[in-house]
Amino acid sequence: MAWIFDNPLSTMADAQQNKAAQDLWELERLGGLTEDNNRLPVPVVWLMALTIVTAFMITFPLWGQRPTAAIYQEQIRLMDTPEIQAIKDDKAAMEAINQKVQADTTYFAKYGPMIVRHPVSLDDLRMIKPQVEALEKAGKDLEEYSVIGNQVHLQNFQGNVKPDGSIERKQPWWDKGYTIDIFYLTAFCLSVMVVVKRLPPSSWQPKH
Repeated sequence: MAWIFDNPLSTMADAQQNKAAQDLWELERLGGLTEDNNRLPVPVVWLMALTIVTAFMITFPLWGQRPTAAIYQEQIRLMDTPEIQAIKDDKAAMEAINQKVQADTTYFAKYGPMIVRHPVSLDDLRMIKPQVEALEKAGKDLEEYSVIGNQVHLQNFQGNVKPDGSIERKQPWWDKGYTIDIFYLTAFCLSVMVVVKRLPPSSWQPKH
């Protein structure tokens, strides 16, 4: 039952254990099935790796960030400007607001991707405007508030402790669940490899 690490990608078992496994493999008929001792095809290994990477990427927190009140702050401010007020058609007014927002390179560089992913109509802005303005007057950080439908709510994230002792409520770029997933996926892959490599090396094939 010794563990051999001289060539772990071939086998981790000693010669005696491999011989015992080979004898059992030849003796056991497996219900009429004939199981060979082949390596896992390389494309299958790459497919598994691609599946894991893809699963992480499509659920990464940055891709699914909720819209915050901060991304609509400039649009709400522009609503009250004489130029926008003079436009009677809501759709045209919203297009003019979006053009001005995009022209503000500093603001759009920070919130542009979120604005594009979470477009709103002028009616949407009218519904959340009183709530956003109330938060501004109270000195709240609008990045800590999510826009859910026509309501603005404090986010339920638990982040770092701020200097005033309160808890930061901003969505993190990395989720603790991903750390847990990486640990268990690594443990799973290593466990499978160890179990397989305790068998006879793939260079040996049973005669059946």
